[in-house]
Amino acid sequence: MAIEHRRGVIVLALVASFMVFVDGTIVHLTLAQLASHLGASRAELEWAVNAYTLAFAAVMLGAGAITDTLGAKRAFVAGLLVFTVSSAACAAAPTMAMLNGARLVQGVGAALLLPSALVLATAAAGDEHARHRLVGWWSAAGGVGMAAGPLLGGALVAVADWRTVFGVNVLIGVPAAIWSVRSMPAVPRGARRLDVAGLVTATLLIGGLVFTLIEAPVQGLPSTPVVTAMILGVAGLAGFVLATRATSTRQAPALPGRDGRARRMPLVPAALYRDRVFVVTAAQGALFNLAFYGLLFAMSLMLQQGRGLGALSSGLLFLPLTGLIAVANLCAARLARRFGRPAVVGTAQAVLAGTFLLVAWAGTAEELWPLVLALVPAGFSSGLLVPSMTSQAIATVGPELHGAASAAFNTARQVGGAVGVATFGPLLGTAQGLRDGFVVCVLACAAAVAVGLLLTPLTRERARAAVTATT
Repeated sequence: MAIEHRRGVIVLALVASFMVFVDGTIVHLTLAQLASHLGASRAELEWAVNAYTLAFAAVMLGAGAITDTLGAKRAFVAGLLVFTVSSAACAAAPTMAMLNGARLVQGVGAALLLPSALVLATAAAGDEHARHRLVGWWSAAGGVGMAAGPLLGGALVAVADWRTVFGVNVLIGVPAAIWSVRSMPAVPRGARRLDVAGLVTATLLIGGLVFTLIEAPVQGLPSTPVVTAMILGVAGLAGFVLATRATSTRQAPALPGRDGRARRMPLVPAALYRDRVFVVTAAQGALFNLAFYGLLFAMSLMLQQGRGLGALSSGLLFLPLTGLIAVANLCAARLARRFGRPAVVGTAQAVLAGTFLLVAWAGTAEELWPLVLALVPAGFSSGLLVPSMTSQAIATVGPELHGAASAAFNTARQVGGAVGVATFGPLLGTAQGLRDGFVVCVLACAAAVAVGLLLTPLTRERARAAVTATT
């Protein structure tokens, strides 16, 4: 691969990681304008956040297999085109229904982009050392995107309006797509086939769950759409279990290299959900995202609608939370090597749960400086948690399952974030009582993280055994 092409692939992979994660948080600073410009209800605002998360989580579960099936270049180009076109549709949307539909498609594009970008970047690496370094850069680009989202969104809304938040993706996506089609080298396909039944049933499960949580407080449990969503969710769960079992029983005869056929693997291999440490870590990741994304949603509305702040001022107030995440990401690996991942995860959860109590108290103060100070340890402890839990989830299984473990863990996190936004919407209450509702939401954040803390001892025995085996 030519040096200029290699550099171009690496740059595109980093940009893709940044774009995918920035769009998960940038929309929070558009919520107040969406409510006023498009007359969005609270449920529609929740969908503006969750439509992206929902599609991202559902497709991400099978994203590795999709990349292997299409090939990394095709998956990347397809994801980039879907992401760019849907971003343009978001920017031009005249109604919330069209915006949220476009956000759903945007999440599909994001899920295709993420794993294919990583495969392309690592294939462009010259050696093993460069490959590990690129994975670190790729992860850091995503972390920077997540952290920069609120500030970037606030700045764009302040300078222009909410449509520019989505329009920027088009300005980046069009030239990136042209270069990808013309100059990006192909990467050989993997030997894994897509579990279509598992992907469809997982989507029904996740979609039914999130729809029920968002719409039940608005339409009521007896309503036809909510009951239908509940039925689809239950059917999705049953179908996913059956599809996983069926694929697992057919997996052995189709090992690559024996008969030349690609291997069909379940989206969640049995070795993952039978592993106690992985299941506990995935639950902790879901609880953390429930708290973190629920806090972003509640804080955005509290600052803009409850306190009357502008988008840029609100974005700046997110900096102590999101900015410290990037700093802590750099410290997480070093602290995990010294004290062990369970110790880092447990300590960070304890600090975060206690800090949320301070944030709840600060939310009742007339001045904003107590909130700013309380968000500093919240941001740093959050930054320690994400990479530590991700490494712990992957380290519990063999190298052949790292891709599936990463996809399943990140799916659990995204579902947790969607549930957090869906749950915190009703907890916030009316626009007149947003400050009191914010306190209730933050206390719920503290409770979710505390539950995760109680689960931490279940991961320690395996961690000690792993350390002993490698020394």
